[in-house]
Amino acid sequence: MTSHRDTAHEVVIELGKVRPQLIRGIRVFVETIAVPTVLLFALLYTAGLGWGLCAVIGWCGLVLVLRRALGHPLPSTLLLSAGMLCGRAAMALVLSSALVYVLQPVFGSALLGVLFLGSAAIGRPIVIRLARDFVSLPAHLFHHDGIRRLFTQVTVVWGVSRILDAGMSLGLLHWGLGFGLVTRPFFSGLLSALTIGVCAAWALRTLRRMPGVKLRLRPA
Repeated sequence: MTSHRDTAHEVVIELGKVRPQLIRGIRVFVETIAVPTVLLFALLYTAGLGWGLCAVIGWCGLVLVLRRALGHPLPSTLLLSAGMLCGRAAMALVLSSALVYVLQPVFGSALLGVLFLGSAAIGRPIVIRLARDFVSLPAHLFHHDGIRRLFTQVTVVWGVSRILDAGMSLGLLHWGLGFGLVTRPFFSGLLSALTIGVCAAWALRTLRRMPGVKLRLRPA
């Protein structure tokens, strides 16, 4: 959702093109999850953990440098993902522990889950704050009872998703540290993609049925 227009009786929300956002998301997934995980897996059992972690850090740096050199944009999602990945890898490298590399996102997901669910429980869904950074909507719409209810529902979905992510990551470790190390990013990414899809479908369905709100495709 990228823009809006108020009328005397309704709010018209214009929906942006999905395909460019989908392509951008896939590209970030490949650059910050798929390739680093393959590099780590390939080097973990050949050259060792240290070289694998160095390869992850080096790859993230290379992606950012090449994007900058070629004049491509550096989206905030890419910078955040690359920064978190480099931080995890650097800490694991300093401590020489693959377990640290795996457990950091587990605790992060659990903390996010509690934060999402807690904010929904007290009636101040954190998704509203995040939405302001990505969605252009009139300020009064964030106080619309139906919209706030929708944001609360989406916040609960994300909270449950993050708790499931933490539990899934711990479950993968029962198959071995190496298995959890290389499979967690893919399963976590799939869970996040599923959560985004569920939230988007639920939001569109709810908005279509909401009195006083009209959806419109943005003109090409």
